[in-house]
Amino acid sequence: MNFNLNTIWFILVGILFTGYAILDGFDLGIGALYLFTNKDEERRVMLNSIGPVWDGNEVWLVTGGGALFAAFPNVYATAFSGFYLALILLLVALIFRAVAIEFRSKRPEHWWRQMWDVSFAVGSILSSLLIGIALGNIAWGVPVDANGEFAGTFLGLLKPYPLLVGVTTLTLFMMHGAIYGVMKTEGKLHDKLRRWAMNSIIFFVICAATTTMATLLYAPHIAERVKENPWLFSIVLANMLSIANIPREFHRGKDWLAFLSSCAAMLTLMALFGLDAYPNLIYSLPHPENSLTIYNAASSHKTLGIMLIIAGIGVPIVIAYTICIYWIFRGKVKMDRMSY
Repeated sequence: MNFNLNTIWFILVGILFTGYAILDGFDLGIGALYLFTNKDEERRVMLNSIGPVWDGNEVWLVTGGGALFAAFPNVYATAFSGFYLALILLLVALIFRAVAIEFRSKRPEHWWRQMWDVSFAVGSILSSLLIGIALGNIAWGVPVDANGEFAGTFLGLLKPYPLLVGVTTLTLFMMHGAIYGVMKTEGKLHDKLRRWAMNSIIFFVICAATTTMATLLYAPHIAERVKENPWLFSIVLANMLSIANIPREFHRGKDWLAFLSSCAAMLTLMALFGLDAYPNLIYSLPHPENSLTIYNAASSHKTLGIMLIIAGIGVPIVIAYTICIYWIFRGKVKMDRMSY
């Protein structure tokens, strides 16, 4: 890996999207579990557990998309045109989810709250699946022509492997969200979330093992770099240990450590994804020579340099804001007149 401006931006974009996955992942997980309880008070507590932070978490997605556009405009153009319908569905799901959080408790009628409850849950589940399917397609490869344009169809994106990655992503977010919910709640809801978390951990481990086997059997090119560089197996090992440590710490009642292990599992998964893809940003299948890389799809050297200075100023501000908000709203959720 050559540490030039192109590589630095590859890493920076990866960090931003990883931050989004870790932070908004538990938001989406809370939403996916939301309809498992039908008590209004418990649903309000679940909403308030993410209420102060969910919009700040999505800043990482916006920042990552902006960084991708600035550093690798050809990739942005190909991805957003090729995945247009999928991205519109993702945008609609995120919008309805956000509106549901804000509107849900504005009126007392049961039908009103039920409508926004369903919107919140469906939006969270659909967003999780679409994010996973997008990652699965990027890992598997998509048809790109000699001009760098997407040459496939929407239905062509719904292949078994990307769908499997989508389901795995959903179970990962559900586990992540359930553990976060356990840390933020008390009483009967806390006990429910603890049971949901254990079930989510089991489902995620099964899906992760299945996806790993499918990758090795049907998409060996994804693991090619690890085979060529044995030292990268340390990241694989770190990922395995992180996943194994989640139920261990959770069973011991150390929920914070279980949550950190879940974060570490997501971090190492994204690191493996990036390392296996490098230097490709969009892998072309069946014509690898048409792949969009950090070199043939990048902005000019001058643009990358100027944007790096801007990122050096902006990213620490985003990190500082995130830390500040989480520190202010730490601890268990307490219901009051200002609650959702």
